[in-house]
Amino acid sequence: MNPKAYFILMFTLLVSSGLMAQKQDYDESLANSLGGDEFGMRTYVMAILLSGDRVADYSQVERQEIQKGHMANISQLSEEGTLILAGPFIAGDEKRGIFIFAVDSLEEAEKLTQRDPAVKAGVLKMQLIQWYGSAALMQVPEIHQKIQKIDF
Repeated sequence: MNPKAYFILMFTLLVSSGLMAQKQDYDESLANSLGGDEFGMRTYVMAILLSGDRVADYSQVERQEIQKGHMANISQLSEEGTLILAGPFIAGDEKRGIFIFAVDSLEEAEKLTQRDPAVKAGVLKMQLIQWYGSAALMQVPEIHQKIQKIDF
């Protein structure tokens, strides 16, 4: 094969393989609006909710009131766009649940957790860790509003 034809063939293969590597249904505008990088991912802070040291200090009625405040705080954080995902663990042991915050730093997440009445009361404590996950999670609160029939 002559060198010029070989070069053209290799160049064509190289360019076409590069074009195939980029997904054809990629939506740059959506990725940018969700804070996604070139992989469609972004940084979050995950909070593992743990039983606090002061659970036994409160009566059942007091714990119910603290829980109401905790749920109201979850709703508020979701409305603000900082809490993307929340829910309890089923097992019911020391690990109580999870929050995923759409914030860049552990310090920002720490400030948000300190607003929670259950954390303030010592009924819950939170272990924070940065997490790299799909930027699509940013759409969960909006979708959840469409499928939630009853408020907590």
